Amino acid sequence: MTTNFSHTAAYIWSLADLLRGDFKQSQYGRIILPFTILRRLECVLEARKHAVLEQIEKLKTMPTLEEAAREKFLLRAAAESFYNVSPMDLSKLGSSDIKSNLLTYVDSFSKDAREIFEHFKFGEFVAQLDEANLLFKVVQKVASTDLSPKTISNHDMGLVFEELIRRFAESSNETAGEHFTPRDIVRLTTALVFMEDDDALTEPGIIRTIYDPTAGTGGFLSSGMEYVHELNPNAVMRAFGQELNPESYAICKGDMLIKGQDVSRIKLGNTLSDDQLQADKFDYMLSNPPFGVDWKKVEGEIKNEHKLKGFDGRFGPGLPRVSDGSLLFLMHLLSKMRDYDPNDAKGDGGGKSGGRIGIILNGSPLFTGGAGSGESEIRRQILEHDLLEAIVALPTDMFYNTGIATYIWVLSNKKAPARRGKVQLINGVHLYQKMRKSLGSKRQQLGEDDIALITRTFGNFEAIEPYSLDPEPPAHGGPQDSTAKRGRPSATAKKAEKKTFGSKIFESHAFGYRRISVERPLRLSVQFTDTRLAELRFASGALNAAMQSVYAQFGQGWSDAPSGGTTGQGYGQLAEVEAEVRALIKADFKDLKEAQIKDLLAPKTWLTQQALLNKAKQIQTVIGTEPCHDFNAFERTLKQALKQTDIKLDTKERKQLLDAVTWTNPDAKPVIKKVLKPTEATAVAGPIYGAFPYQGQIVQFQPDSNLRDAEDVPLTAETARGGNVNAVNEAYFNKEVAPHVKDAWIDASKCDERDGQIGIVGYEIPFNRHFYQYQPPRDLAEIDADLDVLSAEIMEMLREVHS
Repeated sequence: MTTNFSHTAAYIWSLADLLRGDFKQSQYGRIILPFTILRRLECVLEARKHAVLEQIEKLKTMPTLEEAAREKFLLRAAAESFYNVSPMDLSKLGSSDIKSNLLTYVDSFSKDAREIFEHFKFGEFVAQLDEANLLFKVVQKVASTDLSPKTISNHDMGLVFEELIRRFAESSNETAGEHFTPRDIVRLTTALVFMEDDDALTEPGIIRTIYDPTAGTGGFLSSGMEYVHELNPNAVMRAFGQELNPESYAICKGDMLIKGQDVSRIKLGNTLSDDQLQADKFDYMLSNPPFGVDWKKVEGEIKNEHKLKGFDGRFGPGLPRVSDGSLLFLMHLLSKMRDYDPNDAKGDGGGKSGGRIGIILNGSPLFTGGAGSGESEIRRQILEHDLLEAIVALPTDMFYNTGIATYIWVLSNKKAPARRGKVQLINGVHLYQKMRKSLGSKRQQLGEDDIALITRTFGNFEAIEPYSLDPEPPAHGGPQDSTAKRGRPSATAKKAEKKTFGSKIFESHAFGYRRISVERPLRLSVQFTDTRLAELRFASGALNAAMQSVYAQFGQGWSDAPSGGTTGQGYGQLAEVEAEVRALIKADFKDLKEAQIKDLLAPKTWLTQQALLNKAKQIQTVIGTEPCHDFNAFERTLKQALKQTDIKLDTKERKQLLDAVTWTNPDAKPVIKKVLKPTEATAVAGPIYGAFPYQGQIVQFQPDSNLRDAEDVPLTAETARGGNVNAVNEAYFNKEVAPHVKDAWIDASKCDERDGQIGIVGYEIPFNRHFYQYQPPRDLAEIDADLDVLSAEIMEMLREVHS
């Protein structure tokens, strides 16, 4: 039995020689892959074909037999998970009516196998081959290829098909990233997920499940099965997956069928909105979900599950922003973890129960979203339940369709004792080799040594101080590494980034913080000047600027007299100039909606504001125009003025008036919100929580929203569990805030929803901050010398131009 799968794959791919010229390079795989599947299925069924045909004859005598029972008889006769009821094969299709014969032959497969060809749109490509007079030649070449199980095993045939998928992806750069994860990333992720269970996987009779909710072409499923096969050829791996793209689904299903898997476990559809393996849990899960793709299309279904099922569903902790669904896939995987039995005999994280996850994410799930946000709550759920083992930072330019920074998250609910309560961060951003030829956005790849270094570091669970990966400079007098460069080499080359590798281990709570809200008192000054009162002529909000513009152009003849005017023009009457007003609004205030425009045109709007202006002027006659820097005293004065003038101000009018005549002033006295009774004062723990002694009373000040700030108090092992929170918050406040801002206080009303303590808990993983390598700036003398050299070069070039 041959194991030289690369030669077999190369021979099959040589079908491209027939297609060249009539088909695009990106279409080769769409023809070669289904024909390869067809030939393999035919070869697998060949040994039992006679039994299937005999069974068909028997079934003809049972016309009332149900379809499900009929299928069971045929599957039993074929002794496989699929069958074909046609007496034909590829070598017997003939040349005269080959298109019709081929399509009939394919339609004779059982449903699961037939569905593969439907999603490949096999019929369309067969028609194109027939029109190009290539169909007979292609069928002949495929029929002459020996893909029988005697020649090539299921395992090796799987390797052949994976090689064909790789060639297809590389020949189709523009769509490769949609359904194909680079094999170096696949190998690394697979090793990180499986290596902790190496001992358990070598046990005889082992049966494990592997799942990918974004299966693509099945690369992760194949890699997982390959990893286990190398450890234990007799182990049974059952593959499960779901894929949204029909073509990728067809490739994945074909690959699994070739490998002898039950392809009914491979589903087509959106995993987030329609989980078709809802009742299943798995031992191993691998996934490369799309980066930064929004989930607006399935927003209704996901929000309903979050609201109605809560933690009984997949999305209990919270929901990320609609613009990026990466964390939804992570929560989906967590819900699919096989339950861990703490009584498992192994007891070292490598036992038979529990599950492990490897998922590739971009940078945003590490830190997007502040305390209390959906993203933060998801990270909180993961870290507080001790599910995160490690995160590995990958180099950029590793994927076909993006060059962004990416990370492998490794999660488990069966951590080894040494890992419990801890998270390992591995910085592999500089472990790469430049590719000789880029594939789409993929310009770099991980070498075998790079993969080995990362997996060894993870397996040893060791902290490694960042060390340089840069090559040592040549010995004195030795040859320099000269690389050809185009153009004139710069004398002031940019200092290269320092390339390092390192690993750090943190307590899980080290990524958490408690965000406390810090308030400062509102300080207002007041003055009833004519200029400030003039602002009351115009409504606040969206209409304000438009009304000012309209008044400047059309309202100069209006009178503020209560009778409506002495010039014959009524105040706020714009009916005669409506067209001109609308033209002005359309030109300068395009954001105004029709309802707002109608309000602006209505005399009632103008008269309401005129009435408020007149009230303010009456109050001004009592209060005067002198500034006041004690708003508390002013409120008493205003109350007396209203009583004296018999003026009534509703809530809206009062707010607009005060907005016009007041301004924040750091030198003004603080505004008192409430004077606390003795019983209330004892309930509030002093100034740190906003109870200040002031003018012989205990008061709470009105907070100034513009001065509001937030402080992130790092979690300790104790506060992460909700203990000693106030003491830690107060110690932080007294050290970091109070010495700098004497009148600040902690807002005790802002509490965490889960533990009820003051401050909202948040989690983020600032990966880059932990591995940042400080590089001191260049010496000024060195910079000046470089500038002198450049200046001299510029002057020399200018002299050449003038000469």
